[in-house]
Amino acid sequence: MKGILFRGLQQGLKVTWALGKVIFPVTLIVTILQHTPVLPWIIEQISPFMALLGLSGEAAVPLVLGNALNLYAGIAAIVSFDFTLKEVFIMAVMMSFSHNLFIESTVASKAGVNGWLITGIRISLAIFSAIVINLLWSGGGEIAEYGLISTSEVSPDGWSEIITQGLQTALLAVVQLALIVIPLMMVMQFFREVGWLDLISDKLTPFTKLLGMEKNTSMTLVTGLTIGLAYGAGMMIQAVEEDGVSRRDMYLALIFLVSCHAVVEDTLVFIPLGIPVLPLLLIRFVTAVVLTMTVAYVWKRMENRKRKETSNEHSYNTL
Repeated sequence: MKGILFRGLQQGLKVTWALGKVIFPVTLIVTILQHTPVLPWIIEQISPFMALLGLSGEAAVPLVLGNALNLYAGIAAIVSFDFTLKEVFIMAVMMSFSHNLFIESTVASKAGVNGWLITGIRISLAIFSAIVINLLWSGGGEIAEYGLISTSEVSPDGWSEIITQGLQTALLAVVQLALIVIPLMMVMQFFREVGWLDLISDKLTPFTKLLGMEKNTSMTLVTGLTIGLAYGAGMMIQAVEEDGVSRRDMYLALIFLVSCHAVVEDTLVFIPLGIPVLPLLLIRFVTAVVLTMTVAYVWKRMENRKRKETSNEHSYNTL
């Protein structure tokens, strides 16, 4: 037991170090840029489009960083600005659907799925969800509070104070990351080594059938749901090569997972932002189920139609 937890601790520290190297400089740079003419000019140019999503121009910064890098980079940028609770929730939903596009699209391609298609689905879901939330939610106008990370009420005076504020914000962001990621990795290590992930895979078989996939896809779903697309890339590619997962089932699995993956980690990391995370999780899960079942239904109808046309053509030629 101690060995499992120690290996989980090592993995948690490794992940914290890897992600902290992104969060720390991003938070520092964004904080400094706020006090230069560069960032305000960029924000002003894109403000009209962001307003359609219920967001201020500053929201473009975490969205761009989250999509280009990962959730942690996006969160690092969020805590560098004063956003309303509604804005933070909208950005959280958007980045839950659409983040780390470069790496995760490459993963999709290696698993035999069109990366551009997956990217298009994720961006479309992010934009559509933001518009819907903005139209349906009239509250959330209060300024969001970021847990350990507090927003300075006094504007820093001089470059030394600006850099000091950036360093403090960046350091606290990394500390909160460690407090979440390290225990999470220890739990996941325990699940893997005692075989609970395999057990979960067997239990998920009826669910995979409901989504229109075969049983051998369930481990891919478990991997993606628990440790995400990027971290679970190796196991997902292995499922295609060794478990005999079909091209159709891998497409359906990834369509589900791009909407709802790493459900524990990707939900917990938003807790320090002070937003309601249960609705965030439900939005992702319901969207994933509805979208996957719809695609599976349409795909099956198309296959049946093609099979029928082939059968009719064969009968005609025989006659």
